[in-house]
Amino acid sequence: MPVWDKYITSDVKAMYQHYRSEPQIGSTPCLLLIDLYNLSYKGGDLPVSEIIKTNPSGCGEYAYQAIKPTQTLISLFRQLQFPIIFTTRDWQAHSTGTHSTQRQRKNISESDYDIYAAFNYLQDDTLIRKSRASVFFKTELDQIIEDLGIDSIVLGGESTSGCVRASVVDAYSRGLPPVLVQECVFDRNPISHAINLFDMHHKYGHVTSIEEVTELLNSKIREQ
Repeated sequence: MPVWDKYITSDVKAMYQHYRSEPQIGSTPCLLLIDLYNLSYKGGDLPVSEIIKTNPSGCGEYAYQAIKPTQTLISLFRQLQFPIIFTTRDWQAHSTGTHSTQRQRKNISESDYDIYAAFNYLQDDTLIRKSRASVFFKTELDQIIEDLGIDSIVLGGESTSGCVRASVVDAYSRGLPPVLVQECVFDRNPISHAINLFDMHHKYGHVTSIEEVTELLNSKIREQ
């Protein structure tokens, strides 16, 4: 069941009947994982209301709920030998006051932007350091997509309403409407999470489940 069902009224659903999407996965998809860095997990698997007292950037229980399905998605892409791209914050940009959003940050160190160990970032993976919300903004991602022949994007990470949404809009603008895996994206605000997924699903990409995207990817392999 889509996570937005409990928030979206029947009249709003009717309004969006003219927005139709199908998951677009080509022959060379990449897995784009937005900002799965230590800072999002700092403070542990606790309610966000507790985490933000000491870590305003923490996603608490919502971040931890997404770990296992994201590991499953990573394992699938490794098995199928498709590219995996991680993103994180550029420390120099952070240090000079260039941020993704206006959220106040405190007591942050460079290691807070290392990829969280649970995701087993490997040397063969790609790591992009970004200064703003979108991973496409003044980074090498466009060139990487061209060099690797990437024709579609499967996406996970955080936050749904911030860096994920900004990257989704830019991907769509480049003719690469992403497939977002519902269990693998998260936000500290569950309402923003649900409403933004609803909006992106109808306007810029396609939101699907880990089970469906697994079947879609495996079907692409069978077709080759």
